Amino acid sequence: MTFSGKKEALYLFVGDLMGFCVALWLMLFVRYQELPRGGVFLEHIQPFSILFAVWILVFFIAGLYERHTLPLQSKLPSVILNAQIVNTLVAITFFYLIPYFGITPKTNLFIYLIISFVVILVWRIEGQRFLMVKEKQNAILIGEGEEARELRQEVNNNPRYGIKFVSSIDLNTIQDLDFQEEILKTVYSEGVSIIAADLRSENVEPILPHFYNLIFSNVHFIDMYKIYEDIFNRIPLSLVKHNWFLENVSTTHNPTFDFLKRAMDIILSLVLGLISLVVYPFCWLAIKLDDGGPVFFVQERIGKNNKIIKVIKFRSLKVHNNPDGVATDNGTTKVGAFLRRTRIDELPQLWNVLKDDLSLIGPRPEIPSLVKLYEKEVPYYNIRHLIKPGLSGWAQLYHNSPPKFNPDNGETKKKLSFDLYYIKNRSFVLDVKIALKTLKALLSRSGM
Repeated sequence: MTFSGKKEALYLFVGDLMGFCVALWLMLFVRYQELPRGGVFLEHIQPFSILFAVWILVFFIAGLYERHTLPLQSKLPSVILNAQIVNTLVAITFFYLIPYFGITPKTNLFIYLIISFVVILVWRIEGQRFLMVKEKQNAILIGEGEEARELRQEVNNNPRYGIKFVSSIDLNTIQDLDFQEEILKTVYSEGVSIIAADLRSENVEPILPHFYNLIFSNVHFIDMYKIYEDIFNRIPLSLVKHNWFLENVSTTHNPTFDFLKRAMDIILSLVLGLISLVVYPFCWLAIKLDDGGPVFFVQERIGKNNKIIKVIKFRSLKVHNNPDGVATDNGTTKVGAFLRRTRIDELPQLWNVLKDDLSLIGPRPEIPSLVKLYEKEVPYYNIRHLIKPGLSGWAQLYHNSPPKFNPDNGETKKKLSFDLYYIKNRSFVLDVKIALKTLKALLSRSGM
């Protein structure tokens, strides 16, 4: 149906590796003014291959294997330049501090960095001609609600998708539908090969026999919600009913995943926690000089299985007594604003991870008073508490407008849709992906 995100990322990955190798060959040609001999190329490819692996990781963190990478030509040069600056620092450190991998002369390295930037930039801009879908398949969208409108707008306004919705039908009006006139005629006149429909809706049942007949006309049927989930990285809430949880959510333990997740939590929280101790004296001094109040702030949150946990942060708010525990934005201190912006205020929570109250990756834990409110007003909200909450998570990366200080049912529902995506798809690979994207967010100070 579409040029899938996984295939797109794979082609970009292979193209980048080839680009790095081509740049190495060109560097040797420019440097020695002759076609590189096999021995010379092999001499350089060994140390550079280790460097290539690190560079690919930097590209991943920079978002160069994300969906929508191909259409954003205007941003590509700056993104690649920033990534290559980091790669340059890595390369200099690698070749200058590890004598075993040293390359003589060092001029080769700097020539290579320039050539590789040009090669990768040209490949990324021109390569889309081969990767982008040139001929779209016409499709019909049959659904209802805001999610159907979002899906049609996103697909029809983005060149990366291999389909185009030439018609959309609201399931709320299906009773008055003239199938022959409104669907069958469109299928044949527009050459429709795909119908994306909400096949779980009761409203669609009257026209299912007509759909069956279209199978013999080579029309392919796709669940609208599978497309939605793949594009928007969240679960459409209109789909979420009790049967969805029975199909997609399980409390059964996966020993391998549980072991790897906990091992990552212990190792990273211990290492990062010990490293972060360096900033503790500076935070203590800054907070004391700012308003003289306590350095740490302990707050109750809801953890796994609705257990009350106490998380610790560097205090970023003015000292106050708020009976419901909900902080207000206007209570932020001058130092606190900086601590929040840089996420330094959350460093003490690494010890909560080591203690096993939190994980590095998972839904963010919420304040008890807000949990009570949301459990009444947001359907299925308590499903978040089936798993351990985390310092970072899928919703923190993809939800652009989360509720901060005041209750917001609308944004909380949207946040829940991202949490449900993580709960459904959680795996060690997904956790690593979230961790790397979190690193990017912290380094770019984009926050979460």
